Amino acid sequence: MAPSFTSVAQAACLLLVPFVSAAPIVEAENAKQGSFAITQVKNPSFVSVDGLGPAAHLHAFLKYNVAPPKALLALNGSAINGEVPATPFPTSFDREYLSPVSIGNPPQTLDLDFDTGSSDLWVFSSETAKELVNGQKLYTPAKSVTSQALKDHTWSISYGDGSSCSGTVVHERVTLGSLTYESQAVEVANIVSSSFTQDTASSGLLGLAFSSINQVKPTAQKTWVDNMAGSLAAPVFTVDLKKGAVGSYNFGSIDSSKYTGNISYVPVNNKKGFWQVMGSGYQVGKKAFVSTQIDTIADTGTTLLLLPLAVVKAYYAEVKGATYSADYGAYVFPCTATLPDFTFGMDKYRGTIPGSFIKYGTITTSTCYGGIQDKGNMPFSIFGDILLKAQFVVFDVGNNRLGFASKKL
Repeated sequence: MAPSFTSVAQAACLLLVPFVSAAPIVEAENAKQGSFAITQVKNPSFVSVDGLGPAAHLHAFLKYNVAPPKALLALNGSAINGEVPATPFPTSFDREYLSPVSIGNPPQTLDLDFDTGSSDLWVFSSETAKELVNGQKLYTPAKSVTSQALKDHTWSISYGDGSSCSGTVVHERVTLGSLTYESQAVEVANIVSSSFTQDTASSGLLGLAFSSINQVKPTAQKTWVDNMAGSLAAPVFTVDLKKGAVGSYNFGSIDSSKYTGNISYVPVNNKKGFWQVMGSGYQVGKKAFVSTQIDTIADTGTTLLLLPLAVVKAYYAEVKGATYSADYGAYVFPCTATLPDFTFGMDKYRGTIPGSFIKYGTITTSTCYGGIQDKGNMPFSIFGDILLKAQFVVFDVGNNRLGFASKKL
């Protein structure tokens, strides 16, 4: 069946060194000060529609400014006029859960997307062009006594579709949980891409990657986590995302009640500014583990698990009825199919994603879209939310390493 332009376009308007097992850095019960948890809130605009998968796949390419496969562009309407659609990420169809952040004094609380794949804290504001605002909560610098304009500084983020977000910069009080940084760079949006306008619940992004890729010019600014590292009980944060439920981010400590077994750590290569690690292989279902290097980043701002094509082919070879669809530029399968688990390796650690997590969305009533897809020309694989929801993940800023542990699902 040919793809439905209406449903897919609707959705697109939306996603080195050996390992060591180590004890937690600071356990939550021993870290009463300098640590806190942020519980996500449900995005009331989230709607599950056919075409969610292609939109999430497109999102990843545009986010990292990589040309998407032609099939994805055609699905989202660009084949009609030869142009790439101005629909990057996130959208009301692709970002189901958000996190509250307080900005200014008196505090203005905005729901933001926490993104370990970027390093900018930018928000919709009273300075955003009115035609680009669609119900988002706005930050108003004039209503805050702690807002200080950062003279001659601007920011701009470009996406793979040619669209961008840009504006001015202020230093401002920003509070996450129980901790406040008094002079955090907040990037105030004047212009936003149309997809952000479509997402009425999200008021912007809070980047949790490394400060080296912050987009403020002429002087890049530090992330909130880097600024607060000395005030945290430990310079660490953890991510505990859930499938179909609100997850949480913990800052400053590791809550031992949220994982099972030991945390296994791998060193991070942050030369490109990302939480980039080297995987040691994969396993599909009960087949033998395949040892191979998989260069990947951990990104809470990407929905899918994007891997080298050889790995993707090996996975869907074990799914009855699965096929590569030239129409969708992706692997699809009958919705009645039972998907095998997928296991990734980090040296000796093995993390498993249940097959039910990989059945991401519907294309039609009978055809489903897989949460594992080809990374294409991207320079690395991406461990997105499909994988992260099945793991407890430690982002150890102080020791420049990433930790993985199993958890109850």
